[in-house]
Amino acid sequence: MDSDSVKSSFTYMGRKFSDLSLNDSSSSAFSDCNSDRSGEFPTTSSQSRRLFLSCASDNSDELISQLVSALDSDSIDEQKQAAMELRLMAKNKPENRIKIARAGAIKPLISIISSNDPQLQEYGVTAVLNLSLCDENKEEIAYSGAIKPLVRALKSGTSTARENAACALLRLSQIEENKVAIGRSGAIPPLVNLLESGNFRGMKDACTALYSLCTVRENKMRAVQAGILKPLVELMSDLGSNMVDKSAFVLSLLMSVPEARAALVDEGGIPVVVEIVEVGTQRQKEIAAAILLQLCEDCLAYRTKVAREGAIPPLVALSQTGTTRAKQKVNY
Repeated sequence: MDSDSVKSSFTYMGRKFSDLSLNDSSSSAFSDCNSDRSGEFPTTSSQSRRLFLSCASDNSDELISQLVSALDSDSIDEQKQAAMELRLMAKNKPENRIKIARAGAIKPLISIISSNDPQLQEYGVTAVLNLSLCDENKEEIAYSGAIKPLVRALKSGTSTARENAACALLRLSQIEENKVAIGRSGAIPPLVNLLESGNFRGMKDACTALYSLCTVRENKMRAVQAGILKPLVELMSDLGSNMVDKSAFVLSLLMSVPEARAALVDEGGIPVVVEIVEVGTQRQKEIAAAILLQLCEDCLAYRTKVAREGAIPPLVALSQTGTTRAKQKVNY
């Protein structure tokens, strides 16, 4: 397993740019998937009252037990109602997350994720996501077999199910040993697809999950093979979007893989990265500089391409006028 730290050096006209690490700033580019944001479910007035009481109650153990039992009902409608209420209880009251898990909800919710009913699957995914917000539940969710059903939902679920599955996989990937299992379960290609074709929330969630997963070398290779460089370059080229930092940080992780460097060149990424060094925000300039330095390491052909795109003046300017952090990272 390799590190997500980025270090490299690039000498041009007597100036050496080196030791540019991204570890201290990358986390702030990503907002964690910290709750489901799929909206409330339509309910009748009596159901609304029950949901309000269940979310507000300080004595919810009996209700939780009833709802967990209902997850195994032969009636899809009863299963939906139970999953919906458990999802809301876990969303609105953090202490309920451990109570729901201890009541035995995790395994039946994972079974629901495999349902052929799209709405029931969505409810199951969302409930599992909310339970995964409790660190104590992550291991049990993974060990109970949630990864493969979540990947299936990521591939073929509703748009909300796909987004929440991406978030749930992100939460599970925060346990280091799960990263390889998630990658080997086929999560990378549908995450790349969500990054390329999802709505803004879907792209953001996919990008965050990919950033977490791609700290593992074999997942970097899977991401490159799944065609991640194309959407990353496209997202980075839109400097007015909110995806430039996130996409650039994912790319910075991938650059330790030779295949990623070649794919960046093939996708026309050099001019995009150079433009960011020239006109991006201070943080974007630093990330882009790190990408260029990695690209140029040990490859004269890439150095030539970077120089021809006019990268040297803005790199020199960054080393002279950047933030204190930038000056510390770029040695000359």
